[in-house]
Amino acid sequence: MTTSGVHQRSVAVVGMSCRLPGATDPGRLWELLRAGVDATADTPAERYDAAALRTSGPGGLAGSRAGYVDGIADFDAGFFGMSAAEATALDPQQRLLLMCAWEGLEDAGIVPERLRGTRTGVFVGNSRADFLETALQRGLSSATAAQLGNVRSLLPARLSHFFDLRGPSLVVDTACSSALTAVHQAVRCLRSGEIPVALVAGVNLPLRPDEGVMMSQAGAMSADGRSRFGGADADGHAPSDAVAVVVLKPLEAALADGDRVRAVIAGSAVGNDGRSSGAVLNPSLEGQVDVLRWAYQDAGVDPSAVDFVEAHGAGSPLLDPLELTALGRVLGASRPPQRPLLVGSVKSNLGHAEAAGGLVGLIKAALCLEHSQVPASLHAGVPRSDVDWAGLSIPQELTDIPDRAIAGVSAQGSSALNAHVVLRSADPEPRVPDDGTRWPLVLSARTPEALAELSRTYVDHLAGPGAAVPVRDICRSAALRRTRFEHRAVAIGATHQELIEALSTGSTPELDRFLGSESVDRDGLFGRGRHVPLPTYPWQTRRYWPGDEPDGGDTAEWLLGKHARTGFDQDSTLSDIGIDSLAKLQLLVELQQRTGREVDPEELASLRTVRDLCRWARDLTEVPR
Repeated sequence: MTTSGVHQRSVAVVGMSCRLPGATDPGRLWELLRAGVDATADTPAERYDAAALRTSGPGGLAGSRAGYVDGIADFDAGFFGMSAAEATALDPQQRLLLMCAWEGLEDAGIVPERLRGTRTGVFVGNSRADFLETALQRGLSSATAAQLGNVRSLLPARLSHFFDLRGPSLVVDTACSSALTAVHQAVRCLRSGEIPVALVAGVNLPLRPDEGVMMSQAGAMSADGRSRFGGADADGHAPSDAVAVVVLKPLEAALADGDRVRAVIAGSAVGNDGRSSGAVLNPSLEGQVDVLRWAYQDAGVDPSAVDFVEAHGAGSPLLDPLELTALGRVLGASRPPQRPLLVGSVKSNLGHAEAAGGLVGLIKAALCLEHSQVPASLHAGVPRSDVDWAGLSIPQELTDIPDRAIAGVSAQGSSALNAHVVLRSADPEPRVPDDGTRWPLVLSARTPEALAELSRTYVDHLAGPGAAVPVRDICRSAALRRTRFEHRAVAIGATHQELIEALSTGSTPELDRFLGSESVDRDGLFGRGRHVPLPTYPWQTRRYWPGDEPDGGDTAEWLLGKHARTGFDQDSTLSDIGIDSLAKLQLLVELQQRTGREVDPEELASLRTVRDLCRWARDLTEVPR
């Protein structure tokens, strides 16, 4: 295949973001992996009482340890135009996905506004709706219209609606191979030209013990919450929270657009085991071998050239030997003893992110290619005796790989669907050093508080990881590759230190012209160049969770505080502040619960302004029972 042919079929990973146990972004994930951190922890009490459920008997959990993301209730409702009531009623999977999608586009240097109306596709791997199920188990009175927004099909639809994306928008559910299968589908759509850009996500927030109990009864859960992939004493996995997003574009388009290419997807394959195993839930060696061969045929890559595989790696005494045997047969053969195939599992650090696990593995593999290193896989201990280790090695320490390396990522689902994606390193990007020219650094945010926090974040970035990046490239990316919000600041400098000092002292008056959104030819000012990593948006979050809302005070004030999406006065119309017909249905239920009285829906529907609502709510609460 010619170089041109490879580029035409290759897909670039141009953006990545995540919320994982111990890591709020890919950079922190890499630090965690390099340090060999086990980020699993005891189950928080706000999830469920795992200690009380811990038993090997019927209805019990094998272990009480798993991987948990901090602050799953935290959300910047104002940024996404939601009222407190909407945010509280919304599945945290959707809330975190919205923020991660924005961060992923920022990492890609794609201004979301430029995607509006395009056929950009959204593919979300997901297999649970615990938030919705918990609400519905409270009884039929909880089956309100608001819960319609929490059905699983709304995970991708919420992104498509917010960003106004017109391409395919779908949930992929193949159990634990869901997110990697979503990547495969996105790659096919990009190669065919059906879509120009893809947002691919994996989302998994286990809020209920049901599935853990079921898996415990099947003998799939680790007693102490450690995934011992490849180890003789492996006894199963621990579940893990995860929200992960990658932004994909055809490689040729990414290079033409000056994108930062984080890794290149050379090929992929998915395949079901069919009847090659004894039962639908039994894994198949034949099925895994087939998918590996198909993936490397699709990529045009000799399997013996692969340097590293991020395995499914659940730590299962049933799955591990089959997976390692398949890898040995397809990728481990014909290798010199000094160059075994490195095989690791991020599940040993974080737990098993289930439907999102394959995408977490892809992000880890992309980071390994960027840094030319493979971190240790934890808890492996004594290797399994039922695996032929010739040509295979599980790294026990941080291990170097070539600067131009090839990696594979595997995922397997209890649906019997196997998936494998082939990655290669991106070509190095030459940098033009600074020449003493003073460049403007333009920052903006939705609120003054967020702008102040963003300025502080840039100071840290310029003194830290950004210190190795030319000032021109930082300023160019900030000016051309970020959304321009209403609150803005500009600093100017020829060096990182000059920008730090300018940010610390405030915006420069001589640069006020740069605060105009359209009047400056920024492309002409900065010239051509590639996008470089920058700090992401500083979310102004607060906690939104059912039951946390204060229930006292004036009824109208309480209702407006929950449901108004924007600031308002007495003459503001209810529709303008986000209280539409659907919100009024929710108001009806809340008012009846709060007052104990029947509320006339026609009266509520007739209210037009904030003044009308306040007067009506006051009359409603003052009428004797």
